[in-house]
Amino acid sequence: MSARLNMFDSPVAIKAWKHIIAANKAIAEGSSLPAATQELVRIRASQINGCGACLDMHTKDAAAAGETSVRLHMVAAWREATVFTDAERAALELTEQGTRLADGSGVSDEAWAEAVKHFDDEQLAALVSQIAVINAFNRGNAITRQPAGDYRPGQYA
Repeated sequence: MSARLNMFDSPVAIKAWKHIIAANKAIAEGSSLPAATQELVRIRASQINGCGACLDMHTKDAAAAGETSVRLHMVAAWREATVFTDAERAALELTEQGTRLADGSGVSDEAWAEAVKHFDDEQLAALVSQIAVINAFNRGNAITRQPAGDYRPGQYA
């Protein structure tokens, strides 16, 4: 499979994606939200959105950072899995509801209340921002059909 479009061939797209990439970097480097939680959020949203390129990247980066294969394989079935903390489960629920906005009434008060139990305001802001940013990446990649499978951990670091 080949991509429909190289977004980095367009000066306008380069400018736009530069800011989305910078937002992602700001969250990763400037937040106390655990790195493992950030990767779980990226992986779950990418699963929901069917973004193979992001799944390729984030599962490989998570594994390279020490994430276990059991946890990586269980993200899609996190509700039934015993390998995630209560905080990670709250983040995954918020990710699902924040990604599937059209499926219901948005993010429920219950999901938000559970997240508030585990994260302070700065971490919640980072979590909400991470959900928004990964959804932007997923949509751009899915629309342009970016291929998956060839990513090397840390390739874009």
